[in-house]
Amino acid sequence: MAGEDTYDVVVIGGGPVGENVADYAIRGSDRTAAIVEHELMGGECSYWACMPSKALLGPGAALDAARALPGSRDRLTAPGPDPGAVLGWRDTVTGRRGSSGATHDDAGQVRWATGAGIEVIRGHGRIAGEKRVAVGDRVLTAREAVVVATGSTASIPPIPGLREALPWTSRDATNLVEVPQRSLVLGGGVVACEAATWLLDLGVRELVMAVRGERLLPRMEPFAGERVAAALRERGADIRMNTTIESVDRPGAEATGYGRLHGGPATVRLGGDGAGELVVDEILVAAGRAPATTDIGLDVLGLPARGPLGVDDRLTVPGHPWLYAVGDVNGRNALTHMGKYQARVAGDVIAARAEGRDLDDPRYAASSDHGAVPQVVFTRPEIASVGMTRADAEKAGLDVRVVDDDIAVAGSYLLDPDRPGHANLVVDAARDVLVGATFVGAQTAELVHSATVAIVGEVPVSRLWHAVASYPTVSEVWLRLLDRLR
Repeated sequence: MAGEDTYDVVVIGGGPVGENVADYAIRGSDRTAAIVEHELMGGECSYWACMPSKALLGPGAALDAARALPGSRDRLTAPGPDPGAVLGWRDTVTGRRGSSGATHDDAGQVRWATGAGIEVIRGHGRIAGEKRVAVGDRVLTAREAVVVATGSTASIPPIPGLREALPWTSRDATNLVEVPQRSLVLGGGVVACEAATWLLDLGVRELVMAVRGERLLPRMEPFAGERVAAALRERGADIRMNTTIESVDRPGAEATGYGRLHGGPATVRLGGDGAGELVVDEILVAAGRAPATTDIGLDVLGLPARGPLGVDDRLTVPGHPWLYAVGDVNGRNALTHMGKYQARVAGDVIAARAEGRDLDDPRYAASSDHGAVPQVVFTRPEIASVGMTRADAEKAGLDVRVVDDDIAVAGSYLLDPDRPGHANLVVDAARDVLVGATFVGAQTAELVHSATVAIVGEVPVSRLWHAVASYPTVSEVWLRLLDRLR
């Protein structure tokens, strides 16, 4: 080995989750940390997921909001956003540079890490033994903890010809350079629905969604997926439920780079209710993600080399008190904000253990990802949810009480008089506390945190009645919903 270096904390993975756990573990102390990253500091979220996807969705959403109101509606002269300008904005947000925008620049993320006292080490990290990580011919030894924060990778189902066709994954869809005029989206979850939204914004002529199940967004309340499906169909999407891809034939498949057409047209045979044959310019596979646990040395510890790296609520791998796993890689929840939450908990636990403090405080246990997970889907209409759906609560055996109402209050009317949203609250009647909420409509992303606080704090519904919503805002819907619970 060329060299061996010692740090208090070694983190494998430099996305926002890895950055946060390293920061929280050493902040305000003389402890040291290193982050090992084989691609870009900032990770999936910064360059291939959250940030570029929201950049692509923003201009279309702004135009939609303007069309909803007299005074701005008549000033619009184009049916959709300028594709070139949208892609340019995406490049600005993600630090893409070069004549083709093909290269990302993570210098800002590296400066942040250095300023926080974290050393960035480029390369592929593999666990080489207890508290040891190999990076090429270099070995890093951790005094306190090794943290795995390697995220997840897109899954491609074992469908004849699909992998050989080199289909797009979410990385291509967010980094698109060429807009496929005839597109097939495989999947009906969040990535599929958001990608379908911006592909239509960018001028896709034909867009088909092949959805294996009976509805979009199956983990949410049914009305959420129904409203998104209706909106996409109104814009021309052909959504085929209970439909699978049987085979793909693309003789001219070519690895041309992220976001470019991967060769010539593909012939796709669909089965199920939407059976038929399609010829498309590109296939986007949005059929889930898998924890990135292969080839990181878990076998050295006798741990499975595939699948999620299981942890307890302190984010520690059972049997290995020095080893932590945070974010997508542990399989608990695949959302950036939940990974960052876990990272804060894990960082605090590492710091407390290093300083010999006890772990009795609730801050040292990750609890919110068991039943208080917030999520926003940036489709049109927008969806915001947290906690349990009605089906989840009933399955858990709770004494469930559910109230529904349209979001048709003064605040929402002033934003979009023609398209009221919809909301529901799920209540555990035995404890008189909120356990779930779903909001669909304009500006509902800003409603979900209040519901999250109510669920995490187990605030009695009788007390929520005294949390007065400002007038005229969309949050007035709380009054309508709570009124139904009286």
